[in-house]
Amino acid sequence: MNNLLINWLQTGPKTQQLISFNHHDIVTGNLFKSHVAYLYEQLSASPAKRWLLAAETSDLFAAGICAALLAGKQIILPSNTQGGTLTELNHAFDGVIADQPLSEVKQFILLKKELGLPTKDWPKSDNLGELVLFTSGSSGEPKAIEKSIAQLDAEVSVLEQTFAARLPQCSVISTVSHQHIYGLLFKILWPLAANRPFLSDLVEYPETLSYYIALMPNLCLISSPAQLSRLPEALEFEQQQLAPSLIFSSGGPLSYEASQHIHTCYGQLPIEVFGSTETGGVAYRRQLEVDRTWLPFSPIEIASDSEDGALMIKSPYLPCSTQWLKCDDKIDLQADGRFRLLHRLDRIVKVEEKRLSLAQMEGLLCTHPFVKEAAVIQLAEPRIMLGAAITLTTEGLAQLDLGKLSVNNLLKQHLLSQFERVTLPRRWRYPDALPTNAQGKRIQTDLLAVFNDD
Repeated sequence: MNNLLINWLQTGPKTQQLISFNHHDIVTGNLFKSHVAYLYEQLSASPAKRWLLAAETSDLFAAGICAALLAGKQIILPSNTQGGTLTELNHAFDGVIADQPLSEVKQFILLKKELGLPTKDWPKSDNLGELVLFTSGSSGEPKAIEKSIAQLDAEVSVLEQTFAARLPQCSVISTVSHQHIYGLLFKILWPLAANRPFLSDLVEYPETLSYYIALMPNLCLISSPAQLSRLPEALEFEQQQLAPSLIFSSGGPLSYEASQHIHTCYGQLPIEVFGSTETGGVAYRRQLEVDRTWLPFSPIEIASDSEDGALMIKSPYLPCSTQWLKCDDKIDLQADGRFRLLHRLDRIVKVEEKRLSLAQMEGLLCTHPFVKEAAVIQLAEPRIMLGAAITLTTEGLAQLDLGKLSVNNLLKQHLLSQFERVTLPRRWRYPDALPTNAQGKRIQTDLLAVFNDD
C-alpha cells in the first residue's frame, strides 16, 4: 500500500469511481477528470507559482487541489478566508483558486460546477506540487508548514494500512473543514486514493448526519471532540438503530465521558487521532478506560525529552524523517511504547478544536484604540474557554461608562478579522492594571483570580 496517493495522482480516478455525492448530486470519475484537466490547463498556462486554494464544497476543493498538484504549483491553504487572515497571507500567494473572488489584485481561477466540459484524459505530471498550511507560531505570527506530496502520501498510505480492514465499501462524511490538515487528509486525500466517495457538503446538524446514516449502509464519520461531545444530547442519549461503520475524532483529546456517550448512541467508541499540522498523525486510541494511553502509528518513533518531558518524534511525515522533532506536549512515556498526554508546554491552545496563539490574539487586541494592555488566558471552568483581561485607554474607559457589553462587542468585532467566532473570549474583565510580580511578569494564578469574581 505504499505510494497510495502518488500512484493515484499519476493515474487518476477510474471511470466508474464515484468521487463525491450530496443529497441531490454526484461527481463521477469522468466528470472529475474533465474538471481537473480544465483547471490544470489554466494553471499550466500561468507563470504564477503560488496559489491560494479555498472552496466551500469538498468536490470543488478536491478538483482544485488535484489540478494544482499536477501542475506543479505550491498550494496555499489558509485556515479561514476572513479578511484579516488573507491580508496577513497576502505576501504568500500570487494567485487564487476559489469559488468566489478573495483578492482583487491577484490572478483568479473560479471553481464552479462544470457540467458541459468535453471529456479529457487525466493530466500527466512528472513534477507534483506541494502544500503550505498556516498554523499559529509561538510568536503569534502565522507559521508556514510546507508539506510535500511524499509526506502526504506517507500518511495516507499508513492510514490505509492501519484502518482499511474496518472500512468495507465505506463512504466518508465529515463535520470538519477540508481547509485544515485533518479534514484535508481524512476527507479528501485518503478517500480519493483509496476509492471511497465523500460527501461534498459539510455536515453541520445532527439531523443531516442521521439522514445520511439512514440513506447509506456504510459510512465513516470524520468529526471533532467538540462536535462529538454535543452529539449525544441531540440524540437524547439513546441507542440508534443505524450507526456509522467507523468514527474518527481529532483536533484535541475527547473526554472519556463523551466517548462513552457516543458508544451508548452508536455502539462503538470513536478512534481518536493525536497530531498537529506540523507532525501529521502521531498516535491513536479508543478510550476503553479512563485516560487511555496513545498508540503511535507504526512508522512513528516516540521518545520523551530528558529535561522537560516533551514529546519527541521521528516520522516519515516530517521534512527530515531521520531527525528528532521536539513537540510542545509533555508526555508520560510507558514501557510498552504507548504514552499519556499531560499538558502543553507553550502558549498555543485549542478552543473548539481550533488551534490559536494567545500571543497573536493579545497582539491584535492591543491594536484597538480602546486597549492599553491585554492578557488572554485559557479557563477550565465551567468549561474550556478563553478569558480576556484588558486595561483600557481613556477612550476605552469612556466607552465602558456606556456599558461593558458594548466594549465586549466592539473588541469581539475587532478580533473577527483574524479569528473565528467560536474561538473568541467568552469572559471579559477590565481591571485598572494587569497583575504582575516584582519582575514585571504576569503570573498565571493572579490572572486567573481576575475571573473568579462574577
